[in-house]
Amino acid sequence: MTIKDRIQEDMKAAMRAKDTAVLGAIRLLLAAVKQKEVDERISLDDTGVVGIIDKMIKQRRDAIAQFAPAGRQDLVEKEAAEIAVLERYLPERLSADAIDAEIRALMAETGASGPQDLGKLMGPLKSRLAGRADMAQVAARAKVLLAGE
Repeated sequence: MTIKDRIQEDMKAAMRAKDTAVLGAIRLLLAAVKQKEVDERISLDDTGVVGIIDKMIKQRRDAIAQFAPAGRQDLVEKEAAEIAVLERYLPERLSADAIDAEIRALMAETGASGPQDLGKLMGPLKSRLAGRADMAQVAARAKVLLAGE
C-alpha cells in the first residue's frame, strides 16, 4: 500500500469517527499532494509524497516558533497536532549514528574533506536520506564532520 493510499484510508476513517482535527490535517496534505500533481502533471510516488510531508512539517514548526513567543498557545497546540498527524506517514527516522555513517560513507566516496566541500555532500545526502532524516540536522552534522570533529 502506497503512502497516498494510506492517507486516503485514514481520511475515510477520520470521517467515520468524526475526528475533525485529524480530518483537517489529512485534507490539507491531500490538497498539497493534488496541487503538486496538477501543477507538474505527474503522479507522485512515495518519495514525492514524503517530500511534501517534510515541507509541511517544516512549515508548521516555523509557525510554532512564531506563535509561541507571541503567547498564542491555542495555535501552537493546533500546529503541533497537525505535525503529529503528518508524522504518521513518514518512514522511520534514522538515528544520529546512522546519519553520521551515511555522511562518512559519502565523504569517502566523494573525497570531501573540508567545510568547503559541504555542497558536494548535501545533494547526494538529500536524495539518500529524503524523508528519513531532518535535512537541517543532516547539514549541521555534515558541517561538524567536515570540520574534522
